[in-house]
Amino acid sequence: MSDKLERPDETPISPVQRRDSLEKHLQQRPDPQDLKEKNILLDTNAAPSLQAAAHELERQRATDSLKKGLEKRPERDELVERNILPDSTAAPTLQGHQKELEKHMRADSLNEKIANRPKPDELVKDGILEADENPMKDD
Repeated sequence: MSDKLERPDETPISPVQRRDSLEKHLQQRPDPQDLKEKNILLDTNAAPSLQAAAHELERQRATDSLKKGLEKRPERDELVERNILPDSTAAPTLQGHQKELEKHMRADSLNEKIANRPKPDELVKDGILEADENPMKDD
């Protein structure tokens, strides 16, 4: 690449060259359906003078539909109550780890309570069990 800017060729061209160039470009022109698929042309049967108004009405209809949907949207508290959203203020990327930690903490708590539960003779002494009851014996 050179450091100086290249200037466009400003030499005049003949009308025949201009016509040939225009014909060549018109032959390579994409058809209207391709332009509609690429959202370059509006896909409508309305008159060109009404296309902008039709497009704006369609946009307004979509906006109104979104607003109505957002108005009917349940509150976060309701979604938490229905177990749709987790009851957490942690960042979404941390919520999985938080849930896993809570699960392990519950398991540890249960294991500790099972390890420290009272013996049957202590329960008899405290009047919770009868002397002839044996919770360890299957009936």
